Amino acid sequence: MKLVNPANKRKYEVIVVGTGLAGASAAASLAELGYNVKAFCFQDSPRRAHSIAAQGGINAAKNYQNDGDSVFRLFYDTIKGGDYRSREANVYRLAEVSVSIIDQCVAQGVPFAREYGGLLANRSFGGAQVSRTFYARGQTGQQLLLGAYSALSRQVANGKVKLYPRTEMMDLVTVEGKARGIVTRNLITGAIESHSAHAVLLCTGGYGNVFFLSTNAMGSNVTAAWRAHKKGAFFANPCYTQIHPTCIPVSGDHQSKLTLMSESLRNDGRVWVPKTIELAQKLRKREILPRDIKDEDRDYYLERRYPSFGNLVPRDVASRNAKYVCDEGRGVNETGEAVFLDFRDAISRDGEDLISAKYGNLFDMYQQITGENPYQTPMKIYPAVHYTMGGLWVDYHLMTSVPGLYALGEANFSDHGANRLGASALMQGLADGYFVIPYTIGNYLAGMPYDKLPVDHEAFRSAEKAVKDKIQKLLGIKGKKTIDDFHKRLGKIMWEYCGMARNAEGLQKAIGLIQELKKEFWKDVKVLGDNEELNLSLEKAHRVADFIELGELMVRDALHRNESCGGHFRDEYQTEEGEALRDDENFAYVAAWEHKGNDVPEELNKEILEFENVKLTQRSYK
Repeated sequence: MKLVNPANKRKYEVIVVGTGLAGASAAASLAELGYNVKAFCFQDSPRRAHSIAAQGGINAAKNYQNDGDSVFRLFYDTIKGGDYRSREANVYRLAEVSVSIIDQCVAQGVPFAREYGGLLANRSFGGAQVSRTFYARGQTGQQLLLGAYSALSRQVANGKVKLYPRTEMMDLVTVEGKARGIVTRNLITGAIESHSAHAVLLCTGGYGNVFFLSTNAMGSNVTAAWRAHKKGAFFANPCYTQIHPTCIPVSGDHQSKLTLMSESLRNDGRVWVPKTIELAQKLRKREILPRDIKDEDRDYYLERRYPSFGNLVPRDVASRNAKYVCDEGRGVNETGEAVFLDFRDAISRDGEDLISAKYGNLFDMYQQITGENPYQTPMKIYPAVHYTMGGLWVDYHLMTSVPGLYALGEANFSDHGANRLGASALMQGLADGYFVIPYTIGNYLAGMPYDKLPVDHEAFRSAEKAVKDKIQKLLGIKGKKTIDDFHKRLGKIMWEYCGMARNAEGLQKAIGLIQELKKEFWKDVKVLGDNEELNLSLEKAHRVADFIELGELMVRDALHRNESCGGHFRDEYQTEEGEALRDDENFAYVAAWEHKGNDVPEELNKEILEFENVKLTQRSYK
């Protein structure tokens, strides 16, 4: 790595878009090194970034339990969990720096759970047979974000970070092929402004809200990454979306989002449905209660099918199996789309006080939303869209295909393959921000001149005009249908044809439906108000327009990948036992899509994945 002299670091400007775990940790770390940082978030405070919603924990290969963990085992579990569709080098680095993340966070005062003697506690998560997950009850993301936010706030106070809340990135500005700044919209006043820098970091999270209903915060969107994609950044593996198995089921059309119950609950909760359709029907009609069903009439289907891992199989496996039993007619709620997560045996074994100490806030949240007491009756859960493994393509330095543009955390594709293991999102976000980008960005900046690009440069003026023209176009349509109407219809198309299971016929149909929806959107969407004010309608319109375009690319990516792997499950490609059937000979690559123009199909670029340290095998959790 080339290095930048400490005295020269203050001559460089770096833009960080997004202030979740990846963004806040990157901004704080770069400012600590001496760089001048501008940090942008569309929330009123960095503390409201969606990282705050992460519940279960953060992985690290500390081996505090002395149960056989190691850096290599974390690396191997992550590669296997992602169904051998991630880049070995990035994953091994992630496993290496995981150890340092915990020390960093403890030094910041993050209140991790501790054993009786004061040592940090660990619990298990899906896809692993060791306990390596550090946690703070069911609010780990919140506590880690407060740690990163405190580091960020220190640099704001020092004058090294300038914070721009309630500001949304609208476009990337490139000069001579390099990222040199962004165009933003002030969400309070509507003002369109330009900001120049020597490098731009996108830390803007995932795109799960393309499905409308997801566990993501309602503001989570793809706009920053998608606008960068249209300026030349490859978008990799967009069809790799994660369906989380432990979500509170949908209750009706009135919902705008879904609520997650942490995967950590599968440590002590047992997943089951009745063995017969008749018993399930009685449950749905409320003729019997869950406690009335005897053990011999219960199907603990994950324990039955996967005896080695039981309820702690990876998320894609747990989700698919929940779908199978519900499709058979054994779902346990009124819609038939729910399974039980039961703590009866854990409470009997350990006592209610201990279970409350581990999961109390999660149980409280569940009771407030459903009106049912999970200490007395089993939770009802069902899979829902949660995380996106796809994202902007990055190299080993986290740089996209646009020089000077980096993508960190969930915004990039690099570490999780076709399925993310639980408790690895927080690990990746903090690894990228605290430990990777501070090293790799210097390698690029060392070759950059110190000169600052003025914001009256033609590239900025042109980008600003394009943004303003798009705003006027949206405001000028004055159609009859609401933005939410289009978003919900897109979500139904995506869930139906590109959700937990996909097939060629459905994906081809979805492409046509999305194209029709796009035409209708630009003819008949109703955007209220004008630009010179707080305008939530205009904010949503921009984001949904980008979701529609991304949705089509996701479907095309799923259609071209004639195999099943991890969260991408094609009905045509499965084993006799219903497991994902990979095609390593033809599809062991990263699909990196290149934008060629608004009316031209995206071009597929392939990064061949080479495995030198793990053997490609059929995943088995039996």
